[in-house]
Amino acid sequence: MSQETIELTIKLFAAYQEACGVSELISKFPPGTTAANILENLIAQHPQLEQWRNLTRFGVNWQFVEPDTVLQNGDELVLIPPVSGG
Repeated sequence: MSQETIELTIKLFAAYQEACGVSELISKFPPGTTAANILENLIAQHPQLEQWRNLTRFGVNWQFVEPDTVLQNGDELVLIPPVSGG
């Protein structure tokens, strides 16, 4: 039996949270979706996020991961834009 979708929790911070108006999204995606695919999806919906495309880091289940990491059902993805301040 093949799985048709995976459900992910996407945690948003800083610019992402401002653009989306929420701190967390729960969405379904096709199997094989990568962290970078989620970012592309958000940028398509909120073009003002384009400036953060190459600066964003990704975390899955409290571990930093590469953009090409394939996500699994139930994963929690965190999009981490650069944070100013010191």
